[in-house]
Amino acid sequence: MDFEALFAKTPATLDELRTRVSHALQRHPLCRHVEFDIVSTPRTRRTNWTVSMRSVQPGALWPAHEIVADIQEAYELAAAA
Repeated sequence: MDFEALFAKTPATLDELRTRVSHALQRHPLCRHVEFDIVSTPRTRRTNWTVSMRSVQPGALWPAHEIVADIQEAYELAAAA
């Protein structure tokens, strides 16, 4: 069995990542008003993009962080064409 392929991140564009993060945050009642930006970062082994959150209510900080971390585990920023 090819474990690397099984756990490989799915490539996504900045727009796709923005949409996925937005929808995920909207599903959590505390995170519906979180404002964020997707930021491309130098590629590392773990990630090549991050989310910069602002206007986060104190009670929404940890759920929002966990939601974003789950999405980061699944997606990789696709190379620009």
